[in-house]
Amino acid sequence: MAHSTTLDSGARLTGAKVLLMLIGFFGLVFAVNGLLAYDAVSTFRGEVEAHPYEDGLAYNGQIAAAQAQAQRGWKVDVQIDPAGPRAAFRDAEGRAVEGLAVTGRWGAPADKTRDRVFSMREAGPGDYVAQGASAGAGVWDLELEAKRGAQTLFRSHNRVTLR
Repeated sequence: MAHSTTLDSGARLTGAKVLLMLIGFFGLVFAVNGLLAYDAVSTFRGEVEAHPYEDGLAYNGQIAAAQAQAQRGWKVDVQIDPAGPRAAFRDAEGRAVEGLAVTGRWGAPADKTRDRVFSMREAGPGDYVAQGASAGAGVWDLELEAKRGAQTLFRSHNRVTLR
């Protein structure tokens, strides 16, 4: 003999109805979890660093380069114009630093696919400009690197907010 319960509304609650409600509830939970898992995997942009172990091994070299940069005492004034960044390089005595190969990168903190690399040309003694290297409004990491030959003499990383 099958048991059932009669609800106040007069509907009968049977074991089959309870089973269908449980299957429906957990089916909905699994469907939502599957949708969220698919969304997470399909929007993942990949690894942040291609070689994290090697980057870690190079860390002491980066510290030595930063110490050498600090000892040079260069002053670099960066202004962000609508056309792109401008940088004025001066040595410890205030003289213009000429003959550098200056490159930069606009880095989007949360989306490396939006990063843009640019180069800067020397417009005057110690003054370097980038044309057509503007970034849109938002938060950006501005990285500048100045080399003479193969030697990196200056490197900076600053987070800026553009409006």
